[in-house]
Order: sequence, then structure tokens, then C-alpha cells
Amino acid sequence: MNHDVIEKNTGLMGVLIALVISVAGFAEIVPLMYQAQTTQPSPGVEPFPALQLAGRDVYVKEGCYNCHSQMIRPFVSERLRYGPPTAAGETVYERPFQWGSKRTGPDLARVGGRYTYEWHLAHLINPRDLVPESNMPGYPWLLDKTVDGELVERKMRTLKWLGDPYTQEQIDSAAQLTDGVSEMDALIAYLQYLGLSNNARGQQ
Repeated sequence: MNHDVIEKNTGLMGVLIALVISVAGFAEIVPLMYQAQTTQPSPGVEPFPALQLAGRDVYVKEGCYNCHSQMIRPFVSERLRYGPPTAAGETVYERPFQWGSKRTGPDLARVGGRYTYEWHLAHLINPRDLVPESNMPGYPWLLDKTVDGELVERKMRTLKWLGDPYTQEQIDSAAQLTDGVSEMDALIAYLQYLGLSNNARGQQ
């Protein structure tokens, strides 16, 4: 086909560009869907419990991923500070995953258990009380907002349909465990869980 015809016909060019991108994307993405390292969870990785799942929703809703990645890169400096590099199998149950590349703040992939509940609470209310040079905003209103337990239960049912191995008991108890809990407590529970569900994450 003559290039002049394509270059002068924006509609045709758009169709051809879309076709090339679709084929290339198909060739790159489909093989990954069948590789065990991207579809099978790493040892010890399980779906988020109800409270932590609710906290993850708060984390995403408040845009925490805009400043904090959850992906440790395979560099010596990263290993020294955060532990082993993140593996794809660690995020099998993450929808969407929180890897990212932006680090205004530190990576949070292994933050679970590093600080107390009280530390997280004070830090989320006003970060500068603990880290004077921090430019992170505070989130005091999360104390006044509560989790919708029924929504968490519905989400777990949907995730089970997508393949997450939740038991019926976990789903049935989700609303009772989370309904009325403050979004602050749910978020802290999520942060305290990060990195503790995988054996590799504990090698710090």
C-alpha cells in the first residue's frame, strides 16, 4: 500500500495503528497469562482478609499509590533498605497491583510489622508529628468514616468468582468483621499486613 495514501487518510491510519498495537499487545500479554510465575501465588501468599481488603480500598481511594510504590527493585540499595525484590507471584491477588514507579515517599511492600498501630495512627493524622520534613498530607477524617461491611462481602464474592480462593466462611463473616470499623483502622490493618503474607517478604 502506498504510504502517501495512508498518510493522507487519518481514518485509515488510525485503524492501522490500532491493529498494530492490538497485535503487539496480544503477543506480549497472552503468554504471560499462562506462565506459572505470574499466575501462581508465591509460597505463603493468600488473598487479603476482609479488614485488610477494606483497608486496601481506602489506600487506593486516597491515592496513596501516587507517592508510594509497592515494588522492590533488583538493586543492592533496594535489597539493603527493603529486602528481596518483589516477585510477580506476590501480587497474584492484587487487583490492580500497586507496583508503580513513583516514590515521593518510601516503598511500602514490606512495611508490615515495622511500626506499631500507634505510630501509624499518629503518622496518618499528622505525619510531621513524627517526621518533621515529611510533605505527606494528613488523613484525620479517616477516623470519622466507616467501612461498609456489605460492600466488602460483595467484593469478596466477586473476587472468588475471579479465582481468589476465599472460603464461604470468610465471605459470610466479612460484613460482621468490617461493618462500622473506621477507615483509619482498616487502612492501618492493611499497612500492617503488607509483606507479612509471604515467606520471601520476611527475609529482611
